[in-house]
Amino acid sequence: MSRRLRLILLTLGGLGLALVLTAVIAVYLLLQPERFTAMLQTQAEAAGLELNLASPASPTLFPRPALDLSGITLSAEGANVPILLAARGQLALPWRTLLGGPTVISQLQIDSPRVDLDALQAWLSALPAQPAGRPPNIPRIETGVSITHGSLVRGNAVLLDNVSLDAGNLISDEPFPLNLSATVGGVPWRLRLSATPRIEGNILQLNAIALHLSQDGTTTLALEGSAHWHGAADASARLVGKLDHADAGQYDISLVLTPADQDNPLLLALKLDGPDNHADLRLPPLALARWWSRLGDPQQPQLAVPPGSGSAQIATIDTGSVHIEGLTLQAGDSVPAPASSAPATAKPAGTPRP
Repeated sequence: MSRRLRLILLTLGGLGLALVLTAVIAVYLLLQPERFTAMLQTQAEAAGLELNLASPASPTLFPRPALDLSGITLSAEGANVPILLAARGQLALPWRTLLGGPTVISQLQIDSPRVDLDALQAWLSALPAQPAGRPPNIPRIETGVSITHGSLVRGNAVLLDNVSLDAGNLISDEPFPLNLSATVGGVPWRLRLSATPRIEGNILQLNAIALHLSQDGTTTLALEGSAHWHGAADASARLVGKLDHADAGQYDISLVLTPADQDNPLLLALKLDGPDNHADLRLPPLALARWWSRLGDPQQPQLAVPPGSGSAQIATIDTGSVHIEGLTLQAGDSVPAPASSAPATAKPAGTPRP
């Protein structure tokens, strides 16, 4: 190789390296970690939350432009217990954002998050009520979410462990996938959900819902249907499908959610029909959630009856060390009055002794 050719190749290589270094520096400058950190903190403050990081966000380019977050803490304003603690996170950014486009996050990845249910419920209960007559704000989620090695706790008790979640974007007329797996009491569960949302003004319609829930190969629930939400308790849904249990057989199941009105709360009608087990229940989900949340509160009555009405005949129940056979439940107006509440019947007076 001649000396002139070697010089030309070295010059071209130097120019190429300079261009690459210039592009890398330019992209790093375009990432502006402080801009995205401030945006996240501003969005958190608007919701009454405080977001803190153990160290400033650091930019990365490979395999895609992103910002790495470490030591994530999310708390309600003035709260002592954080809602979320996470070891690491990453914000994936589209190239159009780096090139001067709108500030958009294409995916949020969180590693090892720990969510405290009590702190989350306290923040939700402190949120101001929506003014009457104001149309709801239907969410349009343009950020995919990926969670690994997560947990949901209440105090020192672990409710869900080894949580993994992958969710897509919630955009009108585009398929929305969600995959969730978790361990409950040492038993693995898996949930797959797909639907096609349609957002029209202040109405969210979920069409072609396909839900599949399974427990370690022993129990499988498959439902299909649709749902409608117009804010708060103005929601409706109709889902039908099958429940398969390895030991108990197959069941037909239907869920019908009717919206609240001036006289009735949001109501869920559950029907289950199969071998030795039958149920026809009407449950108010919001009141049931409040009842469930009070079970662990030492200041609340521990033997309160859950809200709802209907009937159920269940052959056997096995949960942990508890085994129940021949359980029959009746609740609501059709329940017979207990004997102690029946009107007393006067006994005839005895014949006086002579």
